[in-house]
Amino acid sequence: MLKNDCLRLLRFFTGFACTVLIFFSCNRKPTTNYSGWPVYGGNKEANHYSSLNQIDTNNVTQLKVAWTYHTGDADSMTQIQVNPIIIDSTLFAVSPKLKLFALRAATGKEKWVFDPMNDSTVKKERNFGMNVCRGVTFYSDNKDSQRIFYSANSQLYCIDGKAGIPVKSFGENGKIDLHRDLGRDASKLYVAMTSPGIIYKDMIIVGCRVSEEADAAPGFIRAYDVHSGKLRWIFHTIPQPGEFGYDSWDDKDAWKHIGGANAWSGFSLDEKNGILFAPMGSASYDFYGGRRTGNNLFANCVLALDAATGKRIWHFQTVHHDVWDRDLPTAPVLVSIKKDGKTIDAIAQTTKSGFIFLFNRKTGESVYPINEVPVPDQSELTGEKLSPTQPVPSFPKPFARQLLAEKDLNDLVSDSSYADIKNRLVHYHSGNMFNPPSKEGTVIFPGFDGGGEWGGPAYDPLTGILYVNASEMPWILTMVDVKNKPQKAETNLQAGTRIYNTSCMNCHGPQREGSANYPVLIGINKKYNQQQFEQIVSSGRRMMPAFKQLDKEEINALASFILDNKKEQSRKFIAPQKVEDSWTDLPYSSTGYNKFLTKEGYPAVKPPWGTLNAIDLNTGNLLWKDTLGDYPELKAKGIHSGTENYGGPVVTAGGLLFIAATSDAKIRAFNKRTGKLLWEADLPAAGFATPSVYEVKGKQYLVIACGGGKLGKKTSDAYVAFALNQ
Repeated sequence: MLKNDCLRLLRFFTGFACTVLIFFSCNRKPTTNYSGWPVYGGNKEANHYSSLNQIDTNNVTQLKVAWTYHTGDADSMTQIQVNPIIIDSTLFAVSPKLKLFALRAATGKEKWVFDPMNDSTVKKERNFGMNVCRGVTFYSDNKDSQRIFYSANSQLYCIDGKAGIPVKSFGENGKIDLHRDLGRDASKLYVAMTSPGIIYKDMIIVGCRVSEEADAAPGFIRAYDVHSGKLRWIFHTIPQPGEFGYDSWDDKDAWKHIGGANAWSGFSLDEKNGILFAPMGSASYDFYGGRRTGNNLFANCVLALDAATGKRIWHFQTVHHDVWDRDLPTAPVLVSIKKDGKTIDAIAQTTKSGFIFLFNRKTGESVYPINEVPVPDQSELTGEKLSPTQPVPSFPKPFARQLLAEKDLNDLVSDSSYADIKNRLVHYHSGNMFNPPSKEGTVIFPGFDGGGEWGGPAYDPLTGILYVNASEMPWILTMVDVKNKPQKAETNLQAGTRIYNTSCMNCHGPQREGSANYPVLIGINKKYNQQQFEQIVSSGRRMMPAFKQLDKEEINALASFILDNKKEQSRKFIAPQKVEDSWTDLPYSSTGYNKFLTKEGYPAVKPPWGTLNAIDLNTGNLLWKDTLGDYPELKAKGIHSGTENYGGPVVTAGGLLFIAATSDAKIRAFNKRTGKLLWEADLPAAGFATPSVYEVKGKQYLVIACGGGKLGKKTSDAYVAFALNQ
């Protein structure tokens, strides 16, 4: 016992000494208590930081599995992207099929489970969409009331945190339909929440995920009373007549028809000053803007709102008239920057393109100059009108590569494979990250899922260092002509093919071969019958939105094509009577989210394909860069390649940075000062999520959701917690 006690004391004082050294070297200390994990991302500043230091650089190799919790509801298509929160020794999280649960955070023992599928409304409608869920929101009145808010299907639920049952006084029997309060009828459109809302005083503020097609709902930001569910304020992200930004849309009726411009990736909050920060998505349709010409405010903006009223304080648009799907993927982080002898309270916004934008929190003034750079502005697509310039930060430098040239191509493959990607690159549009979408194919690099993604960065308030993981995968955007209107005397096969090309090809590819994270549809008639297919199309599933705008005849025709039902294919298609809408009747579509790969299935660019970056925001300098993740077969040859990654890092006062995120199903710990890998452990499946760090009765834990399911990896239903053996 004496020996063990001495070791514990030694670890304690070592960790304490590290913290003291950092403190005095930086002459700063956090003004917030970061010892818990009560909010998605750790806290409302979204910095993924923990002041706990029991686990440090000296003892991290002694981490062991403390507990594992199995939700019991994973299947071949599920994922878990949840960052759990911990309140008073209780962990709250969500299962692959959207069950909300509470665990004892020290043991993983289940306290209660709420299953939205038992909701009488869901049972009655038989129409439940499996949206991605990344976390939950906690509210307490500091008395007896504890409420957990989270989204399942298109509903925002309010659940009693102690009993695990709906709070009937909120909304309609404990929930709000997210289709409401959008200013026009969105009942047949896809609306859900991926990232959780955020609490300001007695309001829950929510964004939403909407379709990325031409028929998308608008992505307005809304605040609801946490007690009653009544709407307190709304911000029109697509401005209406008389509102700021309305003139940025050439067609003055755009607000009636255009969708998107949604805060799907969550929020951060300067609670002291009452400022809400919202990262905005792009306007729909993603890749063709001929029906929405203009700069399209407030799409692709960093948006600062008065959290009490929803009034705009300032904004900055990071991409004008976006046709590259460059929506902002994560909430900006609240940071403090020393510049010219002064401390600036700022925000740092990471982007898919690898840029970091830095702004004064209160004024929106950029910390470093942002240049409007001339870009290619001539499109071969009829009706398109591109912006002649795009904003490019002068500092810090990008944390991911942004151009793909012949010298950058993957030369680790066979000669024939290299010759293939070299020949393909010649025929693609490359050389400028803002090249317009084209029929020949345009290189998007970093791709649609990176550099920085929804996992978000971590920020150490003691040192001013920002840590961000990046994916460096090139993708190819190819546009094709489409015919939307029914032809005379169509068969179900002809109509189904047409509907597929306008509604499904963008994700599943022109030959139903699948693309990126979207599955192959060839042969699914062996898995789904007509009734099951119709239900999935009507309700949606995970990344797939609901297609409620399709009539029964259209769904039947689509089913005949995809399910290869010969009998139905030959029948005459009876076109439903619809009011023509030129806003959604687009002349072009993309062929899907297609990665630029070698014949062997590796990225066409040289490694690294996944990186971890440490950037000093006080100087703008890159302190270190490490490769993140491995392909086992390449690692065996001594090649440290990195992998695409989903989920963010966590940084601690113990000198550590924890991250999972990679496709090789590992969680790792790095020395936050040097980038040296100190520890890694195998997970039941890939942890495509952000870890949480917390403490129960003096013991520090690290927990990660291990859902897999992306990048073709196996799925799992496990949450795994690690701790020191004490």
